[in-house]
Amino acid sequence: MSRFIQLHVLTAYPPANLNRDDLGRPKTAKMGGYDRLRISSQSLKRHWRTSDLFQRALGREAENGLVGTRSKRQGVLVFEKLLRLGVAEKKAKLWAQRIAEQFGKLKKSEKDNPSADLEIEQLVHLSLAEQKGIEDLLYKLATEGREPEKSELDLLRRENMTVDIALFGRMLASKPAYNIEAACQVAHALSVHSVVIEDDYFTAVDDLNNHGKDNGAAHLGEAGFAAGLFYSYICINKEQLIDNLGEDKSLADRTLAALTETILKIAPAGKQNSYASRAYASYVLAEVGDQQPRSLSVAYLKPVDRYSEDYAQEAIDALQGQLHNFDKVYGQCADSRYILNAVNGQGSLRELLAFVSE
Repeated sequence: MSRFIQLHVLTAYPPANLNRDDLGRPKTAKMGGYDRLRISSQSLKRHWRTSDLFQRALGREAENGLVGTRSKRQGVLVFEKLLRLGVAEKKAKLWAQRIAEQFGKLKKSEKDNPSADLEIEQLVHLSLAEQKGIEDLLYKLATEGREPEKSELDLLRRENMTVDIALFGRMLASKPAYNIEAACQVAHALSVHSVVIEDDYFTAVDDLNNHGKDNGAAHLGEAGFAAGLFYSYICINKEQLIDNLGEDKSLADRTLAALTETILKIAPAGKQNSYASRAYASYVLAEVGDQQPRSLSVAYLKPVDRYSEDYAQEAIDALQGQLHNFDKVYGQCADSRYILNAVNGQGSLRELLAFVSE
């Protein structure tokens, strides 16, 4: 079994605002002395793991707990559940605080948010097995009319881990024994060419405007956008994934296939209603082997000419040229490779998924 699976992906997006900064404009990064469009790894992973496609690709088992839930509102959910089970409000809040603090430090109470002291300061990613353990404990406490014992508050687990936690890891500052090392590393996606953010000046018309006294627009707005061809790099440690999934190799294979298909098809959802910027990957280079992984982003230190008539092919040529040069100076950097090229019709999704999962 090869230890590492690496995906090098080129995806072209039309004018869009896929991932916004604090000013609402497309995120950027400077590389090779030029401004590039950027999609953060956090955005990519969030859209992949929560997509319907990812869960469908995993199969029916996804309905039985292969994808977890990440939230800081566990204490609030526990409190509300105890109230529905008939526990008095004062007891319910005390018990909810005791349970929630098992996952992290609780926030301080706030005047405008009376439930703040039930929220955890950091997001906590829980598997379905852990959530079911909480549910079972709440039912038991409500039925027996007593507060939780210390031994019952050990609610975190390392077994029966969901695939999204197994892939992207979990960090619990207050419970490091239950941290999960991520099996999948995701780089920020960057445009292979330089970019200038453009401004979209837009108006909205009031349908009930009779064009009498007021002929103007009912709303004026401005938003940034840009188009780009992005290079994405993903590295998966299959040994770590199998370990995280309790040595379930079959589930690990299904997870690899589901994740790969999702990476190729799922776009960030930012401003989708305004730009309809959904896109499939145009080019994928998949590599497997035990060799030390490396990104091919250096292929784009010198940006592809964004005014070129065929910069998709130029981006592919640059990637393949860098791949050849790495192999030339370091030796073969992978045991085997598979290429899917939607620009010229090479390869197929079915064969690619079989390659990464088998």
